[in-house]
Amino acid sequence: MKVATQVIEQLISLIDREGLKNGDRLPAERHLCERLSVSRTALREAIQQMNSVGITESRIGSGTFVKDVQKIKQNQPLVALSDNLILQTLTPLLDADPLYRLDVQEARIVLESGTAWYAAQRATKQDIEKIRFYYEQLANSQAHGDTEQAAIADANFHLAIAEASQNAVLLQMMKNVFHLLRHNVVLARRKIYTEHYGFETLHTQHMAMMNAIIARDSELARKAVGEHIEFVIKQVAKIDEATARRQRVSRLATDVF
Repeated sequence: MKVATQVIEQLISLIDREGLKNGDRLPAERHLCERLSVSRTALREAIQQMNSVGITESRIGSGTFVKDVQKIKQNQPLVALSDNLILQTLTPLLDADPLYRLDVQEARIVLESGTAWYAAQRATKQDIEKIRFYYEQLANSQAHGDTEQAAIADANFHLAIAEASQNAVLLQMMKNVFHLLRHNVVLARRKIYTEHYGFETLHTQHMAMMNAIIARDSELARKAVGEHIEFVIKQVAKIDEATARRQRVSRLATDVF
């Protein structure tokens, strides 16, 4: 069983055991980590998965609250929380052939360009605050060398834009592929930052996306998202090509000598 799934079980048990109702606040993150004996990364991932299906709701600066305890009473399968059907179908393909990750990035261009377009038109003050929060969390995490947390903040930044679109279908589609998106972001970030490619460019691109939404410029927001994801595709392709070239040369040197 995955760590996140185990933490979800523990959280559900805690909610049930303590009789928490809709609107009740979960204990602070630090206390939950201590009580459940889990890392902050595992806890945050579990809470994000519970948020994605509407059991809990995280509010910036306030904490995480029970949103729909009835879903727990209905014994909703844990697999729906941690491994939705899309992820179960695509993960083996991604593991078997890295080129499938290109399909993920292309799908992101189509989906996220649309959410950014509508976000620029419909984002509320709270939506913009949330987008800015994750943008700053992303920058701070990367500045402190916390690549894993930066990847989570990166994915949350994109998900916050989807939420700001106020389109229930687009939002649910983004939530359904959220874990696939985060996995994709982690892989891309590891390559780009390990190889020292484009840190400042990515930072500038995220800022451009956020500023376009704040400025209510739908076309600029859509363009900024497309350019950002296309940049990631090209940079990862360059890094993969350079890595493959070095491996070929290394094999040749071994054969010759």
